Amino acid sequence: MKAVLLRQPGGGRPGAEVCEVPVPAIGEGELLVEMRACGLCGTDIEKARGEYTSALPILGHEAVGVVSAVGDGAQGVREGDRVFAHHHVPCHECYYCQRGDETTCKEYRGSNIHPGGFAEFYRVPKWNVENGGVLKIPPGLDFETATLLEPMGCCIRALDKCDVEAGDAVLVVGAGPVGILHSLLLRQARAEVLISDVSARRLEFARKTGAATIDAGKGDVAGTVKAATEGRGADVAIVAAGNAKAIRQALLAVRKGGKVCLFGIPPKGSVLDYDLADVYSSEVSLVPSYGATRGETDKALEILGRHAAAFRAVITRKFAVEDFAAAVEAALSGEEMKVVIVS
Repeated sequence: MKAVLLRQPGGGRPGAEVCEVPVPAIGEGELLVEMRACGLCGTDIEKARGEYTSALPILGHEAVGVVSAVGDGAQGVREGDRVFAHHHVPCHECYYCQRGDETTCKEYRGSNIHPGGFAEFYRVPKWNVENGGVLKIPPGLDFETATLLEPMGCCIRALDKCDVEAGDAVLVVGAGPVGILHSLLLRQARAEVLISDVSARRLEFARKTGAATIDAGKGDVAGTVKAATEGRGADVAIVAAGNAKAIRQALLAVRKGGKVCLFGIPPKGSVLDYDLADVYSSEVSLVPSYGATRGETDKALEILGRHAAAFRAVITRKFAVEDFAAAVEAALSGEEMKVVIVS
């Protein structure tokens, strides 16, 4: 079968390549899933470039497909089921899980699908199956839209941690795919949404979601936000771009007592040029949000069931597994929103 794998350390420059590998063998309690679609995430691109080192060297975690084989003892799943499988699954029992911090559980990052989501078939480990990591996709939801379950779940977790309420003014820094998902979710929550970016194409797309837009390359983002909020600033700022400048932009634009959600991942070693005394005196809360759990993806599934068309519009390009390199180039071009690999 075809699968996209990272080049092994010592094999020259970092990168990903399409390989011919055996279909994974499954053991007791495991599943074999035939991939139908898998979203291309920014972390996949960073891994392929050697820029993201804090996770297992596996590409593709927004995969959905059809169960092709069921290992002995696997409960609640049958051949032919349409499923999304969480790549990371917590234990649900430790100190952190019991306090709602499941994504910090020591077991959370230890699990993954193999050889990854950009493969014609992938294995779902027993741990993931036994610990509630497999979600059935209803017949009315197409596979491509279902790839949004994981990134949408991550956005839901972030917004829940920030306690966003109806009427809140929320700045989303970055109008890429996750920025647009945030915007759509915020609009459903009846928040007042502003999105900043430097890309005219992405800002145009954001306007179609009903958000007010700010060209960060031409205007004063913080000044514009404050002008729109009677001088206060945003109640919440979501950093949906992976760089330190975006964090600074959010800090400057948020009101006293507001929240800045660190959602995007700056490159390792990034330095923030900001006077932390201002964070203290303004009582601004920094709220990191990483990953998602079954609870958030259940919410995402419920929302997609009611508003599939609105969210599916985020997906603008599809590629076959063998065209993975072209998919990455399309995602990096700024001309596309969400890119999906299909099989």
